[in-house]
Amino acid sequence: MADDGAVTVYNGSITTTDAMTQNPFSIKVGLAQMLRNGAIVEVTNPDQAKIAESAGASCIVVSDLFQPGRISRMPDPSLVKEIKNTVSIPIMAKSSVGHFVESQILESVGVDYIDESEAMRRIREGAAMVRSQGDLTGSGNIVETIRSVRKVMGDIRVLTNLDEDEVFAFSKKISAPYDIVAQTKQMGRLPVAHFAAGGIVTPADAALMMQLGCDGVFIGQEVFRCSDPYKRVRAIVEAVRNYNDPHVLAETSCGLEEDMAGLNLDSVEQLGTLGTY
Repeated sequence: MADDGAVTVYNGSITTTDAMTQNPFSIKVGLAQMLRNGAIVEVTNPDQAKIAESAGASCIVVSDLFQPGRISRMPDPSLVKEIKNTVSIPIMAKSSVGHFVESQILESVGVDYIDESEAMRRIREGAAMVRSQGDLTGSGNIVETIRSVRKVMGDIRVLTNLDEDEVFAFSKKISAPYDIVAQTKQMGRLPVAHFAAGGIVTPADAALMMQLGCDGVFIGQEVFRCSDPYKRVRAIVEAVRNYNDPHVLAETSCGLEEDMAGLNLDSVEQLGTLGTY
């Protein structure tokens, strides 16, 4: 990493070196760790932001309304400011990949985090969180997200079993910085918070991501396409917090049949055909 301090997570606690207090990047990583075991909700207006906050979201991400075929760009700064004045939880906003001027603008209006890219190399460039994502079209297709998360976790398992002289070749194979790969091997996990996104529309979806090893989940705009979005967001938040308790998961899943309304039928066939993820 590009700093002398280090931030390490042990059983939910943050352990730091003395240099952390003098290094902005280490502080940033520590702040991102505070979002672990939480749900980040994508919102497009102040009303949705209020619902997300009251339902227990750990953070919100401000974005434009999803439009198929349109490239995701920075939201209107005035919208970001309005939402920032509406809620007290941390705010994240999206910027185009590699568009550092959009990021500069978002930083100037006071966002706490910027959502840009999920590549592991971004950690070396200063990312405090990475995201494994699947289908972001709002279809409710969780299959691709499961594959993405399993791929990351599988690579980490392979990495932890490699000899030291094999790590460099592995880092070249996955096009990731050697120092980040070496740190991942030492820790047995990614050195920053790792969230999942895409198709997470039920408490069971969220709990699955957590049981697969993620630190938290992103909930897309589709969560508000129902008669009671507060109930749905609250149920997913509770599932993230109690992902290993089937009794809580059963309780939070009751009365949420609308959650499955947008599920892509091709995905259902795929789930049934594959048998396992």
